[in-house]
Amino acid sequence: MSAASKPQARSFFAASAAFKDGSDSPRAFLERCIETIEALDPETGAFVATNLKGARAAADAAGERWRTGQTLSPIDGMPIGIKDIMETSDMVTEQGSPLFVGWRGPRDAAAVVALREAGAVIVGKTVTTEFASTEPRGTRNPWDLTRTPGGSSSGSAAAVAAGMLPAALGTQVIGSILRPASFCGCFGYKPSVGGINRGGSFDEFSQSCTGVLAATLGETWSVARTISARAGGDPGYPGISGPLELPAARQPRRIAMLETAGWDRASEESKRALFGARDRLAAAGIEIADRNTDQTVAAVEASLANAHPLAMKINAWEGRWPLNTYARDMDRAALSESALDRLTTAEAMTLEEYQGLIIERDRIRKTYTQLQDRFDVCMTLAATGAAPHGLGSTGDPIFVVPGSLLGTPSMSIPALEAEGLPLGLQLIGFTNEDAALFAAAAALVPLLEKR
Repeated sequence: MSAASKPQARSFFAASAAFKDGSDSPRAFLERCIETIEALDPETGAFVATNLKGARAAADAAGERWRTGQTLSPIDGMPIGIKDIMETSDMVTEQGSPLFVGWRGPRDAAAVVALREAGAVIVGKTVTTEFASTEPRGTRNPWDLTRTPGGSSSGSAAAVAAGMLPAALGTQVIGSILRPASFCGCFGYKPSVGGINRGGSFDEFSQSCTGVLAATLGETWSVARTISARAGGDPGYPGISGPLELPAARQPRRIAMLETAGWDRASEESKRALFGARDRLAAAGIEIADRNTDQTVAAVEASLANAHPLAMKINAWEGRWPLNTYARDMDRAALSESALDRLTTAEAMTLEEYQGLIIERDRIRKTYTQLQDRFDVCMTLAATGAAPHGLGSTGDPIFVVPGSLLGTPSMSIPALEAEGLPLGLQLIGFTNEDAALFAAAAALVPLLEKR
């Protein structure tokens, strides 16, 4: 598939209005998804495994609930993919690693349990990079098969963008949801840290979050909120709160436009796209400040200057286990060079060094909160440009690191273009104010569509 093919995301909500009168059904919707999977996935490589028999049975059960007016949730009957870093009782969980090929746990991850309880149709496991980190596993961008889809939620982004599924789960600790969403042209949402219960997900990092990639803003929110309503957040965190359906649009009064450390790496075309979005929002009466016009924004920019190396060092320490046991007790030769490099970094660190990194992260988070009383949301690019050519890398995450380091909710909106390909506009909110971020996005998306 070339860029000229322009893949179309498939909205479940656009179809579900017809489920009540029987002119459409969850089973028919699923079959359209399966037809697309069978046509496109041999080249795209978004899936590790599927359970179509189970999906069809779940879709049939959802159809009966729609006919009788007894739906379990707004996403009852929605086909969904699960990133292959999360356990599923009916399919393998290989974590993108040769060490776990064919491995299948006996249980579902907490988020998967919640989806099944809500009537969602679990279709398959989507490709992840090795241990949801750096090493790609062959998925291709549906807009241009010569380009990366991003990572680590590679398969989830590709499946949604290509119309194979309306939504899929991803995880992010550095840039693993927003970057592939930007490259593939779908919505991507990383909640506030702790927003969705990560039980049964093999990503035990202090910045890591389970999130959603979806065809529309409303579906992105409803999938995440439906999971949180049933599984809650991580232990000790309040979880995502708000209505089960997309919060009512609320146009921001003031937006802080951040450049971040990614600015010098961004293409000129990408910068122009961001400036164009800024101008459209300003024309709608929204005040937009940046480091040149506001001292508080400048202070936040300065504090975030080393966000990427700081986050990488924190992750290295936190990932020492289980990498050390994989290398010692399993098969060191099955680990990628990047995984071994992270292990080497971790083993050279001390606890005191890690403690210093956490103190610095806390300082940066405190600095960022100074924006909360003065701005409704922040915005920047979600990537330095369009998805790069080649499958040997998942691209530069520099623009999406800040939201991960800060622990704040963030999202990529498919509102910009570069090289004729998707480029995400990133919105960053404030901790545990996820519903407010979506309310702002609901108002901004229509403004950004006016070209």
